[in-house]
Amino acid sequence: MRILHTNDLHGKLTEARFPALLVARETADLYFDSGDAIKAGNLAIPLGVDPVWERFREARITASTMGNRESHPLKSAFEAKLKGCSHPMLVANMFDKSGKEALPPFLVTQVNGRRVGVFGVMVAMVTSKMKTQVASAYLWTNPIDRAIEIAKQLRPEVDDLFALTHIGFNQDQKLAEACPEIDVIFGGHSHTVLEEPVKVNRTWIAQGGSHGRYLGLYDWNGETLAGGLKPWPESTL
Repeated sequence: MRILHTNDLHGKLTEARFPALLVARETADLYFDSGDAIKAGNLAIPLGVDPVWERFREARITASTMGNRESHPLKSAFEAKLKGCSHPMLVANMFDKSGKEALPPFLVTQVNGRRVGVFGVMVAMVTSKMKTQVASAYLWTNPIDRAIEIAKQLRPEVDDLFALTHIGFNQDQKLAEACPEIDVIFGGHSHTVLEEPVKVNRTWIAQGGSHGRYLGLYDWNGETLAGGLKPWPESTL
């Protein structure tokens, strides 16, 4: 199966860049994004709907995880940031104060006769140990611990297991070492340019820099993740 991946677009999926994404999507079975897609910063409150959500919809994005830019400790601001988002946004380690998952943690889909499990985790913005937790509508748990929990739950049910992470390359490597149940980690947050996927134990890691400089195009055969980054066409920059 062919997989298209982006991360840390930071509002750079512009009208000029968008056609190149659509062309890449034509040959991909799946399209994932690993967070920080919107323009607004961590504590900013957007005045309108971010255009990336409509462009993701048009590109038939399969799923994404949330980055710190999409998060906010205030419920109203968080909802404003995600207004217009119509695709599955997967975050397993974010909860409201009642302990309910703030967003769906995972999905399972069929691709070319194979059952594919996908889940998401992100950096912990506010934890129960922080003084700021009293002012936050949400709490985050350790992303690696939660990823391991979800992976062990999903692994027996799927042929392929992918993690969408917004925790940075160093943490992705730690996750790969601790959780062999994951086949591929599609990462973000550290803006790491991995021209080709990196293998840690049996798990592959992919990440594509930031600000729309690259598109990640990969082929997965159940064991090996081939392919890598392609510069966004210069005519669209």
